[in-house]
Amino acid sequence: MNAEIIAVGSELLLGQIANTNGQYISKELALLGIDVYRHTVVGDNASRLREALAEAEERADIVILTGGLGPTDDDLTRETVAAHLGKKIAVHSPSLENIETFFAKSKRAVTASNRKQAHHIVGSNVFLNQAGLACGMACSNERTHFLLLPGPPREMKAMFQASVKPYIKNLYPKAKAVRSRVLRFFGIGESSLEDQLKDLIETQTNPTLAPLAEEGEVTLRLTIKEQDRDLAIKSLDDLECKVRQRVGDYLYGYGEDTLMGKALELLKEKEWTVAAAESLTGGLFSQELTSLPGASSVFAGGVITYTNEVKENVLGIDSLLLERDGAVSENCAKKMAEQVKEKFKSSIGISFTGVAGPGAHEGKLPGDVWVGVATPEGSFAKNLTLSGSRSTIRIQTVKHGAHLLLKV
Repeated sequence: MNAEIIAVGSELLLGQIANTNGQYISKELALLGIDVYRHTVVGDNASRLREALAEAEERADIVILTGGLGPTDDDLTRETVAAHLGKKIAVHSPSLENIETFFAKSKRAVTASNRKQAHHIVGSNVFLNQAGLACGMACSNERTHFLLLPGPPREMKAMFQASVKPYIKNLYPKAKAVRSRVLRFFGIGESSLEDQLKDLIETQTNPTLAPLAEEGEVTLRLTIKEQDRDLAIKSLDDLECKVRQRVGDYLYGYGEDTLMGKALELLKEKEWTVAAAESLTGGLFSQELTSLPGASSVFAGGVITYTNEVKENVLGIDSLLLERDGAVSENCAKKMAEQVKEKFKSSIGISFTGVAGPGAHEGKLPGDVWVGVATPEGSFAKNLTLSGSRSTIRIQTVKHGAHLLLKV
């Protein structure tokens, strides 16, 4: 079975809000074994919505619409779908009672516009709105099921979980569930990852795998359609084993894992603390780490050494070193890490120095970065050559720092 999602609202086309409803519904339908082939966005215009409905029903078994069920004159979804199906509109009494109760609690009168939210298409299955006022509904013709859901994400999600999922499961009880596993990689580009897995990608059937580039990282989604849970897990395990044999050195986590989150886990596990000396990152590393729950048990503190004067006066970096090697250098990065480790009495010291751009500094081009790490066994620094905007270089630098923590 396949579905098409139509988001209704001129505010979407104007870019005033993002279509997060489409993203949410697609994820949920995938778990139910329903393929989504198209997303459509239509403004608050009845004729264009009628065109979209006519096109969608030629392609899809299920058409899910979000938005346009509110109380204003430009909320036209319900009436447009009814006209498309040749059906009438009527009041749904339980939904009207819900609206009247809501307004009675706030001692306000129910207007005709508010009552409109209790209207439904005659013959439809009505979905009560447990998080708002406008009811949703499901109706069909001989070829397609139409599901109408409210636009506000909080209302839509509550209705989807309470009513839409059971409705779809009842429609397609034999649909094969889609199960996915996301592998997260760092230190390898999307093209390199894809090249090393090219034969697996080209011959994939079920399960499948697909790479996706993120900010300085790559994810690989393994997906299978299979009703039997144990068989699905075994198939995903087998495919992951093949992937690990080729690019396992770059794998650091799964699903929603982050480099900083994994670094925090290992620091807590080993009962280590870390202190940071930041120049080009301007405190971004410390911010990312302390945004995570439990960071207080591992983060000893940090200092932003944005100028050479601060590097000298606060960290105690020798002025001769800065004159001879410069702030953007291996020796400076190592010394920064060593000094911050000493000053904060931490297990590990980490430092960041380099050029974020847009212009050069000390004769070094934007993206020339050093990350220093000091451990009880000694210190080292890693040179990075990064590209992108000033913001991108800073973000990538922090991720490399978290990755180095994982390695040590």
